[in-house]
Amino acid sequence: MRKKNYSRVTIENVEPKIECGNYPVKRVVGEKVVVQADVFSDGRFEIDASLLYRKKRENNWNEVSMDFLGNDRWEGEFSVEELGTYYYTVQGRVDHYETWQKDLRKKKEAGQDLQTEFPIGANFLKKAAERASDKDKEKLKKYSKKLEEHENIEETVQLALSDEITRLMETYPDKRTNTTYSKELPVTVDRKKALFSSWYEIFPRSCGSQSDEYGTFKDCEELLPEIASMGFDVLYFPPIHPIGETNRRGKNNSSKVDPESPGSPWSIGSEAGGHKSVHPELGTVEDFERLVTSAEKHGLEIALDLTFNCSFDHPYIEEHPEWFKFRPDGSIQHAENPPKKYVDVVPFDFDTDNWRELWNELKDIVMFWIDKGVKIFRVDNPHTKPFDFWEWLIAEVKEENPEVIFLSEAFTRPKVMYKLAKIGFTQSYTYFTWRNTKWEIIRYLEELTTGEVSQYFRPNFWPNTPDILPEYLQHGGKPAFIIRLILAATLSSNYGIYGPPYELCVSEAPPNEEVYKNSEKYEIKNWDRNNPGNIKNIVKRVNEIRHRNPALQTTWNLEFTETDNKEIISYMKTSEDLSNVILVVVNLDPHNTQSGWVQVPVGELGISLDKPYLVHDLLSDEKYIWYGEWNYIELDPEKMPTHVFQLKRKLKHEKDFDYFM
Repeated sequence: MRKKNYSRVTIENVEPKIECGNYPVKRVVGEKVVVQADVFSDGRFEIDASLLYRKKRENNWNEVSMDFLGNDRWEGEFSVEELGTYYYTVQGRVDHYETWQKDLRKKKEAGQDLQTEFPIGANFLKKAAERASDKDKEKLKKYSKKLEEHENIEETVQLALSDEITRLMETYPDKRTNTTYSKELPVTVDRKKALFSSWYEIFPRSCGSQSDEYGTFKDCEELLPEIASMGFDVLYFPPIHPIGETNRRGKNNSSKVDPESPGSPWSIGSEAGGHKSVHPELGTVEDFERLVTSAEKHGLEIALDLTFNCSFDHPYIEEHPEWFKFRPDGSIQHAENPPKKYVDVVPFDFDTDNWRELWNELKDIVMFWIDKGVKIFRVDNPHTKPFDFWEWLIAEVKEENPEVIFLSEAFTRPKVMYKLAKIGFTQSYTYFTWRNTKWEIIRYLEELTTGEVSQYFRPNFWPNTPDILPEYLQHGGKPAFIIRLILAATLSSNYGIYGPPYELCVSEAPPNEEVYKNSEKYEIKNWDRNNPGNIKNIVKRVNEIRHRNPALQTTWNLEFTETDNKEIISYMKTSEDLSNVILVVVNLDPHNTQSGWVQVPVGELGISLDKPYLVHDLLSDEKYIWYGEWNYIELDPEKMPTHVFQLKRKLKHEKDFDYFM
């Protein structure tokens, strides 16, 4: 009878794993993938578990031994060092020699006869010798012979259990008992800017030196040194394409349009061209390429808005009417989200029978701008287009250009936002904009930074956008802008601001609305960035702190600490080796001084309860000596509503304080 082939090892509950491995987890170059799994067998067998990983185009697996955590749970890790896709899986096997060793110990302790045991162990060594290299082969044969002879029982037991034999047997395991997990799980590896970036948004047409004068790409170049000096590394432009004339919107989104109204940049397309053109008054495509090159010299990358809709005047409408939806009366369907109507915008019809041609053209738009030097795209309203389209488009683009970053601007239902992240978006806008109370912030950040979501959803925190002026900023004055800046920049390693209005603490909104009055979306602004009351220096200082402290360059190390005041929030971030420890304490009340006691988990940091340690406020450069877990703070929002502390500890026999080392 033919012997049945079966496994004695079970592998279950492998983590991380997104929807049974249908979607990849995300990492950036240099990050670790920590994998856990339940690996066990029937009976009394001892088990070994290994983590296997490889790059997409490699055929051979790299193998890492996993550590036993208890209760049949195992853990291993590997680092990803290149852009692209990695795969990992888990392998388990019965370790017959280790099982024999365990039984040998028990029998010896019980005083049982061991004469019949040694030939069994010797046989395991003989088989291992067949798998070994020449040098180790001879060692294993020699040890096998000694076990067979077992002249001295005590010495033979010591030899059988020795570290040397154990090491050799681990080096040449019997892989016939290997069981491999049923799936190869994917990892998408992005460049480091996917995890750590500081965004600054401006309208290029507002970069001119004269009021109501259309700014140009050359004007933008003159601003690059100032923006770079503030510590930003991504300069984001709303759409730079020609703007339609039909149904153009005027000031404050009015239907009354004077001849000087520039219109909304999100209404794309005119006689001057479409998505592969630039607005004539901004300059030429060649001017834009020069701007991209100049920005790189200042440490800035240009991010472009990717808006897949059109104006009524877009060349596509005449060239490809099959890509749009028409009403029964023959008129073209404008965009709407009832009761809102966007009468200057025409959406693509993704249900068209010609969807393949449409998809390929939209991909060509992305590739066109990549060819001009753009590697970052902020995608407008991706949740209004098919998931399958985005999954295809992003995969196609990143196959040739794995360094490209896509930011999802989808303020919509959580499951939709998470789905967009799963299918490929690198970063995502979030609900941070509307999370104001201590309870709301803690609950939301714990949702983002723990569990499965943290494996694929990279938040990018924006306290304001051209579309959104939250009530907190409308009514909190300058302290509110500082508070939200600190929270955004220290809770998340990716953050951004809609620049000049944020620096200048612009807070005027129409009644009962969360939008800017006299919005820059519909008119050209001439911002005085040095206007009194600006917080430009604070923004610069915050970005300097982020760049100098590795603990602030990831989102996944966030730990909230206790305070005894509901208006004060406190949280800690540490580097993996504790060489960099940051404690942020924020007064969430922009109107009143708040005070209370803040807990520092000194035990986690290796600080003795009876020893002093130094907290250095990186914002004010003030220093305080603290003792123990609980320490008192007081924050006046009119002076500074927050501390960003770096923790230091006193070293023995030294007068000064030093960083954790």
